[in-house]
Amino acid sequence: MKKTTLILMLFVAWSQLALAQWAAPADADAKYAKDLVAAGSVAPDFKMKALDGKTVKLSKLAKGRWTLIDFWASWCPDCRKDIPNVKRMLSDFAPKGVQFVGVSFDTDADAWKAAVEKYGLDYTQVSELKKMRESDVAQTFGVKWIPSMVLLNPEGKVVLSTVLSDKMEKTLTETFAPRERPEIGTRETLTIDGSKGKLAAVIQKPALQQGQCCPMVMLCHGFGGSKEGQMFDLIADSLCQHGIASIRFDFNGHGQSEGEFVDMTVPNEIEDAQKVFEYVRDLRYVDGVALVGHSQGGVVASMLAGQLSADDIAAVALMAPAAVLRDDAIRGNTMGATYNPLDAPEYVELYGGRKLGRNYITSAFRLPIYETAAKYTGPALIVHGTADRVVPYTYGIRYHQLWKDSEYVELDDHDHGFSQNVYRATRVVSDFLIKTLKK
Repeated sequence: MKKTTLILMLFVAWSQLALAQWAAPADADAKYAKDLVAAGSVAPDFKMKALDGKTVKLSKLAKGRWTLIDFWASWCPDCRKDIPNVKRMLSDFAPKGVQFVGVSFDTDADAWKAAVEKYGLDYTQVSELKKMRESDVAQTFGVKWIPSMVLLNPEGKVVLSTVLSDKMEKTLTETFAPRERPEIGTRETLTIDGSKGKLAAVIQKPALQQGQCCPMVMLCHGFGGSKEGQMFDLIADSLCQHGIASIRFDFNGHGQSEGEFVDMTVPNEIEDAQKVFEYVRDLRYVDGVALVGHSQGGVVASMLAGQLSADDIAAVALMAPAAVLRDDAIRGNTMGATYNPLDAPEYVELYGGRKLGRNYITSAFRLPIYETAAKYTGPALIVHGTADRVVPYTYGIRYHQLWKDSEYVELDDHDHGFSQNVYRATRVVSDFLIKTLKK
């Protein structure tokens, strides 16, 4: 009885450790936004001079309107780094009725004005021309760090206070999103013969005229994942709106596809992807194929691209590509489960009752990930988060170095699933594919 209890306790502790790898550490708000005005409270009022010398009163300006207050200064490097994010939000949400107000902690009016002009901050800008620690508005709003942002609803109540522009963008996106996901294009469910049986798949296709063709993007999910989920929904919808079809499928032993998880390996997932590629390549309306892969799906996508000819794949986009899986196998530690890689057991117990098979370990131990991927020479994008605990962002950089003309986008403080702002991560991928495939 005692032995059983001890084993159970060890398994629970190990499971929690494995799951914890997926989560990023507490974000910067825990330290730098703790004194900002709290969500649900009524925003303090302020009265300050704008660049043109006119007095701006917040309560009058914000009455009945969504208002984003951006606390910044021209001398602040983090603020300057954040400007592209602010301007992207302005472009996306000002047309939806959100007004932006910049509150500067500059003390030099000329420097303030020059920065506004240099960076094109063409929205309301006000300042007391005082240092932050001496500023009345900093005291009333609890600003101890910049950049900081506060979002007010039309009733003047605080919706979000944060030092993270990605968190603000995510909140705005969800606030102004349709309540239900709209139907975009047509969806066809189908099965395709894979390495271990039938693969469940969904094709999302834009409306096409008779005889018209479009590109097709294959979306490859990660270890233990599936074709379903917000990440691929967002990419597929965006592509469809721009005349690009997509296919999502479950690898063998995952989701609705046949096969057992214990029999899954990276090589047989590559075989699955190869068969999906052959299927969509031969569709009469498809005039080019691109690949997107997240996590282990990124490894599969990169290696498939390397195995195929240069004319077969029009573009590749990798999201947190998990090339660490080979190093994990060599260390004998996959998702927190430990084993002897030189004498691998028949299977290793993973969280959720899944079993990692011996063939996965032995094939990953010598998997030529970069050697195979290096043969691909077409357009490529790598997106990785700096707070990824599952796959350190340096693995994304390695792909970028491997593919000399690739684009690399590093998202600060984003975890393995880009949960901090999945809308931004997927938009980066969609924009790259639209730009590349619709030339």
